[in-house]
Amino acid sequence: MAKYLLLKHYRGAPAATNDVPMDRWRPEEIDAHITFMDDFADRLRESGEFVDGQALAPEGLWVRYDGEGRPPVTDGPFVETKDLIAGWMIIDVESQERAVELAGELSAAPGADGRPLGEWLEVRPLLTAPEVTAG
Repeated sequence: MAKYLLLKHYRGAPAATNDVPMDRWRPEEIDAHITFMDDFADRLRESGEFVDGQALAPEGLWVRYDGEGRPPVTDGPFVETKDLIAGWMIIDVESQERAVELAGELSAAPGADGRPLGEWLEVRPLLTAPEVTAG
């Protein structure tokens, strides 16, 4: 089994086929989208492939270390220039092919007018420690 991170983007990814921003969706379209996401996660829980997932708010800021004894430096948010992550899901699957298959299904979440979003999802394997064999 390998763990993969599926990233949903507000912007920064190639345009979705149904590229209407969520803030322009009707309430029932948002409800349908959230229901799809919940049902998808429940199905993966049942198969043992779901690890975790969350939707993220669009606001945020950058933070960095600025030297010993100094407070962290913060900057932003600069929504118009940074790539915003809308949410993420971690799955634990048998292969990269299965991760791609599930990302394809997730890409079909309904959006405006109930049509599939056709959004691009970033699929990233989680880094794991290399195997160590006793010598």
